[in-house]
This record gives sequence, C-alpha cells and structure tokens, in this order.
Amino acid sequence: MPWGRRGSRVRALEGGREEEAPPVISSVPSALLGQPEAAGEQILLRGIFEIGRGSCDVVLSERTLRWRPIQPEHPVGDPKFDLLRKEEFIELKDIFSVKLKRRCFSNQEGGTLLGITLFICLRKEQNKLKDSTIDLINLSEDHCDLWFIQFKKILAGFSNRPKSLKILLNPQSHKKEATQIYYEKVEPLLKVAGIKTDVTITEYEGHALSILKGCELQGFDGVVCVGGDGSASEVAHALLLRAQMNAGVEPDRLGTPVRAQLPLGVIPAGSTNVLAHSLHGVPHVVTATLHIIMGHIQPVDVCTFSTTGKLLRFGFSAMFGFGGQTLALAEKHRWMSPNQRRDFAVIKALAKLKPEDCEISFLPLKCSQDLQERRVQGSPKSDYTGQWQKVQGHFLNVSIMAIPSLCSVAPRGLAPNTRLNNGSMALIIVRNTSRPEFIKHLKRYASVKNQFSFPFVETYTVEEVKVQRKTSMSEQNLEEKHEPHETALENSFPWNVDGDLMEVASEVHVR
Repeated sequence: MPWGRRGSRVRALEGGREEEAPPVISSVPSALLGQPEAAGEQILLRGIFEIGRGSCDVVLSERTLRWRPIQPEHPVGDPKFDLLRKEEFIELKDIFSVKLKRRCFSNQEGGTLLGITLFICLRKEQNKLKDSTIDLINLSEDHCDLWFIQFKKILAGFSNRPKSLKILLNPQSHKKEATQIYYEKVEPLLKVAGIKTDVTITEYEGHALSILKGCELQGFDGVVCVGGDGSASEVAHALLLRAQMNAGVEPDRLGTPVRAQLPLGVIPAGSTNVLAHSLHGVPHVVTATLHIIMGHIQPVDVCTFSTTGKLLRFGFSAMFGFGGQTLALAEKHRWMSPNQRRDFAVIKALAKLKPEDCEISFLPLKCSQDLQERRVQGSPKSDYTGQWQKVQGHFLNVSIMAIPSLCSVAPRGLAPNTRLNNGSMALIIVRNTSRPEFIKHLKRYASVKNQFSFPFVETYTVEEVKVQRKTSMSEQNLEEKHEPHETALENSFPWNVDGDLMEVASEVHVR
C-alpha cells in the first residue's frame, strides 16, 4: 500500500508500473512467447520432460526456463513443422511456487511421482494478474529431485517476497463478504506460495489500530488488510502511528514523519475500493493477492490531517462539503444495503445542497526538479520560501487527494492528474453554482469528458492545504445559548477521509 506525504511514505505490496511485471501470456504453454536464448546466459540444467502432449527439450538458465518440442526428422522448410518446433519460455521471476506432482489415491500418503508443477503469475488484460501452472512430466525420481532442488534454490533468491504476513480482516466490509473472499480466494494462493499467515478478524471500528499499536510485528514481512477503504486507511494510519512511537516522535509535533517499517497489502473487499483500484489499476482480489505474493512494492503518498496542532490521522484522500455531507447521511442509514445507502445519500445531499463559507490557504507545489532535489536530500519539506495562496468564498465541495482515487463511478479517478507517489496533492475546489450545473459536473466523473472544464471548478497541485470554515451569524447566536461542548458538536462539519467520517469544528491542516 502507501506511504507518505511530507516524508511519511508508505510502501505497498503492489505491482503497477514496474519493469518486473509478468509477461503477457494467453495460455499455458502453447501461447507463451517465443524468443531466442539470451546470449551469455549460463545454463543450469538441461533435460527431457513432457509438457502438454509432447516430449520437450527443456533448458533451465539463470533467468528463463525454455523448451522446444522434440519432433522426428521432417523435410526442411515445412511451415507446420517449423511452428511445432518453435521455442517457448517463461521468466523465472514469474514463478512463485514449485511442487512435486504425484498421483495419489484415497488414504495413501506420497503417491507415484509424475513430475514437477510450476505455479506462475500471468499478466492478463486490464491490469489483471492470474495464477496458472505448468506441469513438467518425468517419472524419474532422481531427475525430478535435481530439478526441484534447483527451482527451490532459485525461488529462495527472491528475497523481496514475503514469507510471513499479518492479516487483518474486517468481516463487516461491504456485504460482509470479506471473510468468504479471504478464505476462498486469498488464503489458497498464500498457502501455495508457502507464506505463513497470522489472521485477526476485527470486531469493531478502531480494533485494527489497537492491535497494531501493541502486537509484535518483528516476525512479519508485511501487514495485509482485507476490507474496504476505511479499513485499509485505518491500518495505514496504525502502521505510521506505530512508526512514530517506535522512533520516539511525538505525533502532535510531526515535522517529517518516520516511514512505516512494514509494507501494507490491500485486498479489496469493500464498496468502492478506491485504494486498491488506484494501486493495482483494477479492484481484483486475485490480482491484489498475486502482487503481494510476488513482492511488488509501490511507494504511495499519504497525508497528515491535523487541527490546532493536534494530529487527527494519516490518510490518502479527503472531501469536505458535498462529499462529507453525503457520507454523513449514509452513516445514519447503515441498515440499508451499500448501494441503496450510497444512492439515497447522494440524492438527499443534492436535495439539501448548500455551499459552505470557507477560507482555503494552500502552498503550491514547486517544480518537479526542486521536489526531486529535496527528495534526494530526504523527504519533501514545507519550510522553503514558497508563497501561500488564499481563496475564499462559498464552496459546494472541496477535495484533497494524494492518489488518483480510481473507482467504479470514476474510472479515470476523482483526481486523475495526480499520481501515487509524486509528492503532491490535488486540491479541487467547486464554487457555488446551480444544482443542475453541479450535477453535470458530477456526471462527468463517469464519462471520458473533463470533469474540471467548468467555470466554477478550480484545480491546484499543492503540498499543504488549510481549510477554515467561517461561522455564520446564526451559528454565532447559537453559541451564546449553548454550553461550549454542545456548541462544538453542533458546529462541527463532516469530512470524508478515505470513506471514514471525521467531524471537525476548527481549521483542518492537510500535509
């Protein structure tokens, strides 16, 4: 998953745009890509195996496994013969497990050796990954043992792949399907890969935070969250908060936050799965699991949210105004199904649409070259001689996003112009306009048209933002009639932070 803004960078067990992505393979093994053997590549083993329906000359080298069908002599130049003789290969980095293949009968241990099974990761269309197998058939015990030991040695060399994971599972996510998703789709793959797991099923909101604050994490290579955006955000917040505590850093006095010690894997099992969708390009359970197994790491920016000098939380994206009011309405109707609750809240919020009188201050992002120089020196800092800018007025919605925030209702992303780890946030301001015009703006998110090409929409690329809601005269009169704690509660306004409701009565500072 993600690490941080302003130095708190989260790593993610994710693949994305890395050069080590698996090759495009449509079937196994007949559609594997052909390629001549790499020059200078040391051959480790060579032997005969049956692959598919024919015997093959199989060569294991440092980076690839190649095979060519063994055919009887045939006239030179026959195109059908040349096609059958075509060499095929897979790269060793796409193998995630190897097992001896045996024919077993009921109540029988061991069984007759048939050969070796390789478990591989394939890249399919639309950013999806798929697990598949290749069987190398040979009945010789000595022959198979020799190859099996060599494959195990090769797999042991991929030190970036996790061997032990802490799993946090939220059984209440979406339609309460997270438990089924994990045990039917995720756990079998982790077992095949030989990854040890320690599973905790969370029982209440904040449970993951309390667990990660106190549990021993030294024996784990990563933490995996099975749930929605709120669950993943809570786990990321907990990992970063723990990192500050371990480093002796006071959370309320954060300068440059310490990075989390462990990467975070995200298995999408929520309603929108914005984080997983943004990380993997698709909210697909098997894809997310394979990225974790293969040890793909994706740095991701994260924000700090604070008020009056006190840290509220770490998070990836936030909305205030329409986005916050919609979530607040949805939370009051948890008894509805997720889709019904979402549609009801959107319609209700549109019916009660009203702007908020705010003052927004922000620090624009300096040029990418300056940002890169500061990243080389450490983490981006905000104490350079940049000029804060200020906008004020009546706003229908304010979005602050450190990630593109892809989801089913916004396939290009709520903030398509930002990236996962470019050290910046997208600030999107929607000024007051008519309800029909605002609805047109919302509908654009689901289309290929630019959702920002309206005169009432402003976008900025920033490093820091401060949002101060101004108190109206009626609210000031209300303060005089109520106790201070009652007034704070009534005057608080809702923020949607990664799908979680955060109500704040004062200025919010996002970095």
